[in-house]
Amino acid sequence: MEAAVAASTGRCPRCETDSARVHSRYRRNLADAAVTGRVMTLRLVVRRFFCLNIDCTARTFVEQVEGLTTKWSRRTDQSRSILVSIGLALAGRAGARVAHRLGLSAGRDTLLRLIRGLPDPPTTRISVLGVDDFAVRRGHRYGTVMIDIETRRPVDLIDGRDGATLGHWLRARPRPQIICRDRAGGYAEGARQGAPDALQVADRFHLWQNLGQAVEKDVSAARRDLAAAMAVQPQSPRASQSPPVVNHHELRVVTRTRRDYAAVQRLLQQGLSKAAISRELGLHPATVRKFAHSPTVDNVIAKNQQRSSILDDHYEYLHQRWNDGVRNGAELTREIIPRGYSGTEQQVQRYLRRFPTSTSQVTVPPPRPPSVRDITRWIMTDPANLDQKDTTSLATIPKTNEDLRRLTLHVNDFAVMMTRLQGQQLDSWIDIVANDSLTATASFARNLRRDIDAVRNGLTLPYSSGVVEGHINRIKMLKRQMFGRANLDLLRKRTLLQQN
Repeated sequence: MEAAVAASTGRCPRCETDSARVHSRYRRNLADAAVTGRVMTLRLVVRRFFCLNIDCTARTFVEQVEGLTTKWSRRTDQSRSILVSIGLALAGRAGARVAHRLGLSAGRDTLLRLIRGLPDPPTTRISVLGVDDFAVRRGHRYGTVMIDIETRRPVDLIDGRDGATLGHWLRARPRPQIICRDRAGGYAEGARQGAPDALQVADRFHLWQNLGQAVEKDVSAARRDLAAAMAVQPQSPRASQSPPVVNHHELRVVTRTRRDYAAVQRLLQQGLSKAAISRELGLHPATVRKFAHSPTVDNVIAKNQQRSSILDDHYEYLHQRWNDGVRNGAELTREIIPRGYSGTEQQVQRYLRRFPTSTSQVTVPPPRPPSVRDITRWIMTDPANLDQKDTTSLATIPKTNEDLRRLTLHVNDFAVMMTRLQGQQLDSWIDIVANDSLTATASFARNLRRDIDAVRNGLTLPYSSGVVEGHINRIKMLKRQMFGRANLDLLRKRTLLQQN
């Protein structure tokens, strides 16, 4: 398309003085938005004017068409805005493919350059600031995201997640009145350094998450007693008439665990450090720490074997049919499929290999207690959101185990305090739970005293970091979309400028 500017005068961009004295003319070739999928080029004739203001530093200037051209650009404003939107949504390679299909000529480097050249959104005063960390490269490099809790918009992304970085960022801007954070000590110290007058609020999501981790540890410890209690319950007539016990062959993982545990304990008695033991035995440092802190090997084995299996509901039937003389794995698989089994024949065959190869019979196992994960989920879930089966199981388990009964009551009291924002009851809850014999939950309660003001604010004020967690998920999506190769500056631009 051929075009020319119709105005008789031009305005100097520096002094804004109109001028009709033309210096020269030339043609600009501008890439425009596509028309019906076809590439559009605008050949615009523009004029260079003399500036008539003798005090102006510009002697000549080129006229610009508002909404169409910008200085030195080879694209119209409309074409540029379309490419910027594509780049923010899809980044480089994917954005270039979409632009090509739309009739816009732009490579991946062009799109990334346009994104990096965008100005940051205007800064405004933040009353409630949300802070949390995210992984730029997990295990190696981390950053911190700042979110305006009231507008639910990202404010900034910075490199690092230590307190000094956060404190420096806060001192350079107007101080927020409230800072929502997790329970990390670095952010607490950074908030005190950068905004000493701000009210710190511990996030309820992280409080509930930390409580859930403590509950899982206590459930793991109590599940062994639960299994023993269920084992002494009256069995079915057929189970009571079963033959004497024939021990299964010990699993290789159990044998290996016993051997490694004994080796770790022996080297600890010789005075070796955990790092030296890890190098000596070729074990992961976390495995060495687990063996070193466990009083007996049975605790480690029990925890490893608490994983649920797809065959959990069919053990009793398989044992009974084995004693009836049915030893064919394919046949047994066909029999348990109508009973709800959804696995494969190989899983059944793998389990049957534990049975003796002779004609000896095996005992029908006692009822298997629920897994640690299931019990923890039942305790940590709102009763209104549990189905009838889970509700019945949750009501039965505390009657069998006193520790689980008390644990359920403690969790319910904390949930009521958290959902109803009754933070004034926190001190009394800590006093009760900290003196309980539930080791992990009591330790969680005692640790709350280290950050008691922020925790109490989190259980009293309506502010929380849920919106921050949502933006962290979005940042992860943007990272994966760019195959994890984007620098922090590009990730920051896309996070701050991309519209939801």
